[in-house]
Amino acid sequence: MPATPAWPPKSAPRLFVEQELSATAAMQVEGNQAHYLAKVMRVSLGDAVILCDDITGEWAAEVVEAGKRHVLLQPKQHLRPREPVPDFWLCPALLKKDRFDLVLEKATELGVARIAPVVTRRCVADKLNADRADTIVTEAAEQCARTALPEIAPVAKLDALLRDWPQERHLFFADEEGGEPAADAFCYAEGPAALLVGPEGGFDDTERAAIRAHPASVAIGLGPRILRGETAAIAGMAVWMAEAGDWLDED
Repeated sequence: MPATPAWPPKSAPRLFVEQELSATAAMQVEGNQAHYLAKVMRVSLGDAVILCDDITGEWAAEVVEAGKRHVLLQPKQHLRPREPVPDFWLCPALLKKDRFDLVLEKATELGVARIAPVVTRRCVADKLNADRADTIVTEAAEQCARTALPEIAPVAKLDALLRDWPQERHLFFADEEGGEPAADAFCYAEGPAALLVGPEGGFDDTERAAIRAHPASVAIGLGPRILRGETAAIAGMAVWMAEAGDWLDED
């Protein structure tokens, strides 16, 4: 007698949705998501789709209606709660579009709680397409089977970021002129934290002085080599997760 296939199958498509999920309410998917399910994944009645709502976590849902313009899904099984996320922010200076897309993607994969884009004097961009940014982080989370999305804050100028900075949050500043080794600084700092990374060409002298003078600021170094903005952001996030985040063994 053949074994009963596991449900939901590992190959089931995965989507983040805005509506809070519940076993008592069906979820209607429209627009691009419906096109993806119906035309790309070719789901049919009875197929499984994995849904995440960034609130309750991950659900296995069953396709109960597959139309040309919408797909109706019924959540059946709560698979996982929303994952815990370290209280760690990334504050990256805006970069060229493709390079900043990479920062958004990797910040999502690495598990930061909040992405707060910053405009500095040497930034080549001063705006961020919010819809595009949301799409990038959502797709990254879907591809990596995450159950939580990072918050994306509105773009802020550096002086405004420093002025409004929460007193209790460490502001680790990746200074290309050097600072305490990142691993050492992260290892001994407790509580909420953030990483501030500059643009192509780095911060100018006035900006660097203002950051260093801030009471929450801790200048750190990311090794002996000069890193591009996106590389510095990714490297800094990875070191923080290893030294102070959820890569650590709980024991």
